[in-house]
Amino acid sequence: MSQAAFKAEQAIGHGDNATTAQDITNPALDPEKYGSSDDKMKALAWMGKNTVEMVEAPKPKVVEDRDVILKVTGSTVCGSDLHLLHGVVVQLQKGDILGHEFCGIVDEMGSGVKGLNKGDRVVASFQIACGDCFYCKQKLSSQCEKTNANTIENAMYGGRTAGMFGYSHFTGGFAGGQAEYVRVPYGDVNLLKLPDNVPDEKGLYLSDVVPTSWNCVVDTGVSEGDVVAIWGAGPIGQMCVDFSFLNGAKRVIVIDSNWRLDWIKEKYPKAETLDFSKLGKGETVTSKLKEMVDGRGPDVALECVAGEYAKGWAHYFEMLLGMETDTSEIINEMITSVRNFGRCGITGVYVGFTNHFNIGSLMERGIRLIGNGQAPVHLYWEKLLKMIESGEIDPLKMVSHRVRVEDLDKVYYAFDKREEGMQKVFVQTRFSAPKAEGTPDLTTY
Repeated sequence: MSQAAFKAEQAIGHGDNATTAQDITNPALDPEKYGSSDDKMKALAWMGKNTVEMVEAPKPKVVEDRDVILKVTGSTVCGSDLHLLHGVVVQLQKGDILGHEFCGIVDEMGSGVKGLNKGDRVVASFQIACGDCFYCKQKLSSQCEKTNANTIENAMYGGRTAGMFGYSHFTGGFAGGQAEYVRVPYGDVNLLKLPDNVPDEKGLYLSDVVPTSWNCVVDTGVSEGDVVAIWGAGPIGQMCVDFSFLNGAKRVIVIDSNWRLDWIKEKYPKAETLDFSKLGKGETVTSKLKEMVDGRGPDVALECVAGEYAKGWAHYFEMLLGMETDTSEIINEMITSVRNFGRCGITGVYVGFTNHFNIGSLMERGIRLIGNGQAPVHLYWEKLLKMIESGEIDPLKMVSHRVRVEDLDKVYYAFDKREEGMQKVFVQTRFSAPKAEGTPDLTTY
């Protein structure tokens, strides 16, 4: 799509108080409109399928009166960022600045920003909410009606999600926070102050992974006495272990393979594990889970993996040929594994259509299938901040590496290869505070 078409698209569908998307998400491509001529920054940009690069771009500037410019003091790489790297998410352009999870220090503000001061430490919501539309008034920020005018998403989904940082023009075309500076529209809505007793290395994850995991658990209805099966031992799956037990689960079983299950055994010893790569002849994940749970299967299944990764040849070739965008294999495993009237929550990123979906089992056995991937961050983050302050939850359990923003391109490739031992990373910049006690030492690439 042309740049002119993007700009026209961003003008459609906005009501009063709508925000201007950074249509060209790298301000270097439109410096007069979006960038400062006085300062430069390092940023991680998508440069084509399977290619990211560190670039120099102008520092973003205040465009609207409720904008906040942050000095980024911490960011991270999310498993969903790999879908961008692989070019699976539509409407990426070369030069787009990535990154939807970040925290920082208020550097500049528009005249309409209330409740913030220069120098405040804050964490940003990964989704951009206006604060006053139908959904925002209920704190359902992930579905804001004013911050994403993308017509293709609207046609595909029958509605739009909120705008999101660093996640393509499909979600509004906003520059991301894997950079040294970032512009935050509606800054007084989308930034949460961090208290002095919560370091960046913990507060950062209120941007996405912590509220997303919490939403997965509570929205799927994990409750007292439940047996919960979690597909995926990455950071989201790990936080779902803690949150499932906090919400009363009797047992939690994590399905994955390789060293990630060793991480679970060390960090989350109450959880049980199932290595799908070591199943015996004739065994399946479903048959093993039935065997482990009274012949009936778990009460709840939580999907924390995503639909990009095909296990079977049919899906592999269909995706290769563009006949589907996401596989149904894990969803089908979940549906057939849970007990009758069981509940399945989908949190991993799915972007389009799938084939071979087992709708018969869903209907005949009364399974509840719940889409909860786009967590309404604003609904939860104050409560979750208090849980971090009290020590009830500790996001550091999932953090394995501290890295430099200058090395982010190399970090992406290491993350994509599932480099042994790499879970959640903390990305420091020139503005970061010295590392907090108990956090990983710096790894350079």
